[in-house]
Amino acid sequence: MIDKIFDQMAKDFSAAAIDRDISFFFIFEDRRKTVFIGPQGCRIEDGKAIDSADCVCKTSTEFFLRIWQQGYRPGIKDFLGGEIRSNDPQALQTFLAAFGKPA
Repeated sequence: MIDKIFDQMAKDFSAAAIDRDISFFFIFEDRRKTVFIGPQGCRIEDGKAIDSADCVCKTSTEFFLRIWQQGYRPGIKDFLGGEIRSNDPQALQTFLAAFGKPA
């Protein structure tokens, strides 16, 4: 399911929603994805395609699907409780907006 979502992302990307290049590295149980977004477009690669991503996000597949498909937005309790971890939660809001998901 995660692979299908990431395959679709490039089609849903809106360059107008972002004003700078940002790299994201997502870690799920059995998958790793690197996403590069910016005013020039979107590129998604399997695995870790960059040494140091601007934003790293680690969560379960189930939690990511809840965010992506059901519109759930993580709160402080989710981050403090370890349901989702990130070095830059604000960048995750930018990520959602770039794909037409309300932050």
